[in-house]
Amino acid sequence: MTFAKKQHLITASDIFTISSQKQFEKIALKVFRFQYDNNRVYHEFCNLLKVDKQEVKSLRQIPFLPIQFFKSHAVISNKNPTQETFTSSGTTGMITSKHLVTDISLYEESYRKGFAQFYGNIEDYVVLALLPSYLEREGSSLIYMVKDLIEQSNKPESGFYLHDHEALTEKLVALDSAGKNIILIGVTYALLDLMESSTFQLKNTIIMETGGMKGKRKEMIREELHELLCHGFGVSSIHSEYGMTELLSQAYSLGNGVFECPPWMQIQIRETEDALAYVENGKTGGINVIDLANINSCSFIATQDLGKKNPNNSFEVLGRFDNSDIRGCNLMVVT
Repeated sequence: MTFAKKQHLITASDIFTISSQKQFEKIALKVFRFQYDNNRVYHEFCNLLKVDKQEVKSLRQIPFLPIQFFKSHAVISNKNPTQETFTSSGTTGMITSKHLVTDISLYEESYRKGFAQFYGNIEDYVVLALLPSYLEREGSSLIYMVKDLIEQSNKPESGFYLHDHEALTEKLVALDSAGKNIILIGVTYALLDLMESSTFQLKNTIIMETGGMKGKRKEMIREELHELLCHGFGVSSIHSEYGMTELLSQAYSLGNGVFECPPWMQIQIRETEDALAYVENGKTGGINVIDLANINSCSFIATQDLGKKNPNNSFEVLGRFDNSDIRGCNLMVVT
């Protein structure tokens, strides 16, 4: 089969100035056609599903690539040099995902604009990061983002902490007592460790958890976890960030585990038994993500997360598929 590359017709300005559902759908369909024509892995996946590009007229007709393809294939939509390779975390011997990023400026624009939409000017915050499991390996997209946010905050107090809970506690309490606006972003198990090492009653600090026990602690349901963290840090709510190696955009929850997306990102909920069908709002299913910033890779990804969508397009993450429950992966024979 000959595979003709076609001209890139969508710009960053098109993506990051979306202001309506109609505009989102129009650009998403353009991105679908571009990636169908330029991404060999996605093209062959669509062919396996017998999807005719010309017949795709709505978001729900667009095929979503199973996220596992990033573990076995180079999922890219151009031949430009790779500027950054982001890799997922995993235990020893586990196959990890690789996201080959050919234009890192799209990632930077996405997370900077996304953060600003939910939290305002980054310079209004001191950013403290407690991300030991991410710092201790190479290729974390989360570390890339947080490092840049720390620099963009333009605050000398901002920075990373590894295992020095005493120093972090001292700085956190001092800054909070001085009335500084603080965001403490941390991997879940490390926040629990910090919380248990001291007594906190924070008044000016946002606690943002990025999810995951990374094998360090027993997994917990969100309500139980957030109740513990609220009590331990003396705050009324816990914020969360929803992102992943394979994406270039993040959704945020400002409390209660309800996430919202920036205008260039949306989620859909698919049936667990039929990857090509969708469930109604309020029903649990698999999370499909449309990330239009991911134009040089794949913008339509079927994740292994379970969730439900609300009528206002916010969503909740309820867990993950068991490996035995993943449907549709028999299509993963693209070479």
